[in-house]
Amino acid sequence: MILYVVRHGLAEDAAAGGDEARHLTDVGRQRTLKAAEGMRALGIEFDLILASPLARAAETAEAIATTYAIGLTPRVLIELVTGIAPGDAIAALAPYGRNDSVMIVGHEPQLSAMISILLTGEPDAMHLRMRKGGCVALELPANRIQPAAAELLWMMTQRQLRKLRK
Repeated sequence: MILYVVRHGLAEDAAAGGDEARHLTDVGRQRTLKAAEGMRALGIEFDLILASPLARAAETAEAIATTYAIGLTPRVLIELVTGIAPGDAIAALAPYGRNDSVMIVGHEPQLSAMISILLTGEPDAMHLRMRKGGCVALELPANRIQPAAAELLWMMTQRQLRKLRK
């Protein structure tokens, strides 16, 4: 299976409702839509989008789904919210290993730690910091979303994805 890991797009600095209510900025939304067009041009396909319930991640997932126009509605995976241990988030992904490809949309530093665990088995074995709107593609054996089982296929920034648009 292929696991696409996406960090949410550019969001507001602060919101009246706290961190949970931070929405994408207009620029963040436009860049996310353009990056999604680049993903589509690259040939990225996925069966399912799972997102953190926080506004900025949910909006990023929705923008990607809208760009693909395949009738796919992102689902909330509560373990992708900030503050959840990366190992717990990986465990929550295990049931989705039967899919051919899954996209997750979440937050730093959880996503980088999850990628490190999936590649090496340790949350800090590699130094990685995903930029807003960036995407990492990992290949995992079917039904094996577990530590040290992944292979890194590629990693791109949002800017690189936007440049791939046709």
